[in-house]
Amino acid sequence: MKQHLQNPIFLTISKLSAEHNLQVYAIGGFVRDIFLSRPSKDIDIVVIGNGIEFAEAVARQLKVKVAVFKNFGTASLKYRDLEIEFVGARKESYRLDSRKPIVENGTLEDDQKRRDFTINALAISLHPNTFGELLDPFSGLADLEQKMIRTPLNPVETFSDDPLRMMRAIRFASQLDFKIDTIAVEAIKSNLDRISIISQERITDEMNKIILSAKPSIGFNYLFDTGLLHKIFPLMADLYGVDYIDGKGHKDNFYHTLQVLDNICTTTGDLWLRWAAVLHDIAKPATKRFEPGHGWTFHGHEDKGARMVPKIFTQLKLPLNEKMKFVQKMVQLHLRPIVLAQSIVTDSAVRRLLFEAGDDIESLMLLCKADITTKNEYKVKKYRNNFELVQQKLKDVEERDSIRNWQPPVTGLDIMELFGIKEGREVGIIKNQIREAILEGEITNTREAAINYTILKGAEIGLKVVGKDLQF
Repeated sequence: MKQHLQNPIFLTISKLSAEHNLQVYAIGGFVRDIFLSRPSKDIDIVVIGNGIEFAEAVARQLKVKVAVFKNFGTASLKYRDLEIEFVGARKESYRLDSRKPIVENGTLEDDQKRRDFTINALAISLHPNTFGELLDPFSGLADLEQKMIRTPLNPVETFSDDPLRMMRAIRFASQLDFKIDTIAVEAIKSNLDRISIISQERITDEMNKIILSAKPSIGFNYLFDTGLLHKIFPLMADLYGVDYIDGKGHKDNFYHTLQVLDNICTTTGDLWLRWAAVLHDIAKPATKRFEPGHGWTFHGHEDKGARMVPKIFTQLKLPLNEKMKFVQKMVQLHLRPIVLAQSIVTDSAVRRLLFEAGDDIESLMLLCKADITTKNEYKVKKYRNNFELVQQKLKDVEERDSIRNWQPPVTGLDIMELFGIKEGREVGIIKNQIREAILEGEITNTREAAINYTILKGAEIGLKVVGKDLQF
């Protein structure tokens, strides 16, 4: 282990632990990540004694500032590119109505027992006499080798004490591609109602980390199979299931959504585009209808889904800003490129898509490609080939017509000045006619063409040019 402790910070801590006659250990994620060969910039240090005082001594030695959090009994400092947190070893007990523990001073064993999972209870001694020695009382190393998430103590008590650990177990399984111990899975099922004492912000933070993992379906499958998803995000759980009438069924929209999410994770690390994948079909249960002779339909699910996004973001305490509007736009438009890819692509259809998508057109195309989940290889090849045609058409039309983030070449003020009228219905009518004419390709996206068209349309509703000539 000594080869992983070459950073000068460990030598400083080791020297001071001897001078202060204290046993000091690196513990938790930093130690776990050594065995997973993952770089770690966060180091947790547990001191058998006063963690704050020891942190202050280390800070003095390194000539850096230390931040003290007396209410939590912790202190932290930054050293080069590392974040180091110090805490005194402690044991914890819990009340039923809170995940905030009653904390007492304890031994290293007490501190390891309070850790959430065996793989996070690994500790390395930093005292000179035992420098580099691994302490693994709960077989965390074996669990790392077996890719297993297990709790040091009875998982029923572990999850009841701090129900957020249920979300963390699933998040680690998703991030690391590990299995959760069967006993722990059953403990999650028996503690579902306890999640109600956890704040929505913390639940959503864990859900975001699952969505940001390489294969989020691992986490969402655990959330669904344990019943936790039904508690924290019932609208997503409602996507599950297939109905049959007259022998006709439809695809399971829950597993389809997971496939789309996994697909898009191979092309983007953008959390909000991944959220768009999660929500792209969220309104299908509400729009599902059976049409005799045709089968199941979900007409308008993209429109209804887009209208649902603000409420979902509000409930999940996600940001109600441009990020939410981006997801809403992706949900609203997610069928459009697919429709284009299934038919002859007209310039006007491409112009309208560019007009509505703006700078998010590339993100929309990624989402639509991820939405191809059919097992039919012929269909997959056909859609992909057609998508390439659509993308080329998008590029050609944009280069020629400059529709992306379109601004009208003739403004409302121009129209009022040209005809000597005040703001009103006529101005709105002409502005809409100009936009439609450009999108349909009736006129070019230039100021000269738009002014001439404005004069023509004004004459049709009885308006005469009275103002000075507008500049082209």
